[in-house]
Parts: sequence; C-alpha cells; structure tokens
Amino acid sequence: MNGLRGCGSALLLMMTLNTATAQTTKETEEGWTLVWSDEFNRDGRPDSTTWNYEQGFVRNHEAQWYQPANTWQENGLLIIEGRREHRPNPTYRPGSRHWGQQRENIDYTSACLTTMGKREFRYGRLEVSARIPTASGAWPAIWTLGRGMEWPSCGEIDIMEFYRINGKPHILANVAWGNDRRYEAVWNSRKLDYKHFTQRNQHWDLYFHTWRMDWDEVSIRLYLDDELLNEVPLSSTVNGSVGQHSNPFTKPQYILLNLALGGDNGGTIDDSAFPMRYEIDYVRVYEKR
Repeated sequence: MNGLRGCGSALLLMMTLNTATAQTTKETEEGWTLVWSDEFNRDGRPDSTTWNYEQGFVRNHEAQWYQPANTWQENGLLIIEGRREHRPNPTYRPGSRHWGQQRENIDYTSACLTTMGKREFRYGRLEVSARIPTASGAWPAIWTLGRGMEWPSCGEIDIMEFYRINGKPHILANVAWGNDRRYEAVWNSRKLDYKHFTQRNQHWDLYFHTWRMDWDEVSIRLYLDDELLNEVPLSSTVNGSVGQHSNPFTKPQYILLNLALGGDNGGTIDDSAFPMRYEIDYVRVYEKR
C-alpha cells in the first residue's frame, strides 16, 4: 500500500484492497503461493496465535522498555508506537552487571513482536509493507532469527534496519552468522545512504514501502520496492566452531518487528518526535510452487 498520510479512510481501504489484489496476482504469475499472512484487518490486539511480545530492556543498550501496551491494530495497520515515559524500572538492581538492571528508571517505551514458536519458516518469500519513522534515534527493523543455538550462530537476517551512521541516516540489509568466538558475528551488510531514496522522492518517509526477502537453498536476496539491496550466497554463511560449522540458513527462522530507540546504533533521540509510529500494513509468507 503506497498511501500518504492524511488519506480518507474510504480511499485508504480502496487503495489497500487494490494493491493487495495486484500483489497477489503478481506473486501467482511468478510461481509463488501464499502460505500465511497477517493483514491486520481487525482492530484491537495483535493475533495471539501468531505474535509474542518481548518485555523489558532486551538488547543493544537500547533506551526503550518493551511492553505490549505500545502495539495494537487499527484501520488495517499494525501500530508500534515509541513513547516518552518516566517511571521506576522494576528490574533495577543496584550493582548489577546487566546494563538493563543498572537503569533506575524507564524513560522510553516501545514494542517488539515476534513469531517465535508460532510462525517459523524455511526458504520462501517474506514480504512486509510498512511506513517507518525516520526521526533521530528511531531504529525500526524487520528481521528474522533462528533457534536452537545462541546468537549469532542461530543466524540473523535483517530485511530492514534504519538508523544513523556517523550522524547520517541509512537503510540497511544484513545477514549475520557465527564465527569462532561466542557472541561475535560475521556480517554481510549493505548500508545505503537515505539520500539514495529521498533523491527519487523527497517525501519518501510519508509512503508505505515493500521490503522483501527471497530465500532458497542457494542464497538470501533482500529487496526494497523491488530494488535488490543485498544478495548473500549460502555457501558463505557457515558458522565457526561455536556453531559447530553448521549453516543456520538451512533451518527455520522466525520473524521480529520492532521499534528500538537509541542504544548502540539508534543515535541521539529526538524527544520532539514523540510519539513515533512504525506502521505495518501486512506480513506475508510465500512458498515457491
């Protein structure tokens, strides 16, 4: 759905239906079969048979406290909202070695949804239509992880990340796996300056865009609006000794959708940009016929 902010609800619905029909026709012509999707067409809480919620301070020294209250479905969209809040951190432990427990207060909240244990897939096409926040400090992502091994030997695929590098906004498409040291990843990362997209459309951030992963036994290919951003051959994604020299991308992965704030990569948070909204129109998984 390539919809602008401010569209009327009837027009928005018509655009959504027309785009969904055209997309389904395109996938069918290319030999893909839709095996699962969430179109977020029912207002209220996300489908509990599909989505889990992360809770608390989770990773990357990020500023936000994850909680279910920051995500809901509305007008055919999944909303993930970043907010400024201030309250005591219930996990605060003076003297703790864990960075999250060292924080006395919660200053920001957001949400991370995952399909772990509910919707996992091996090979196929993953397609997500979304409109992302681009203010300083925003770190929205569409990504997947494997199970059965610790990170990064479990494998990570970043279909989309947005954050600032040396103060300049970038869109990233990455694949990561393990080496011979615990918690140290081998990265195949493509970083595109945000200007690559805004030079074509200065109002790029007002529109929904389609991120896609095509994954088979040979490679992982990551696209944005049908533009190939990164292609990674599976012949290169073999773990080191920690991962027993296995290939994580021959095993199922699950999906994560989240809006992180600040932390290791998000950069300086623009407090004037809140509430920040990350809006997802649909998530679709296809298999090749």
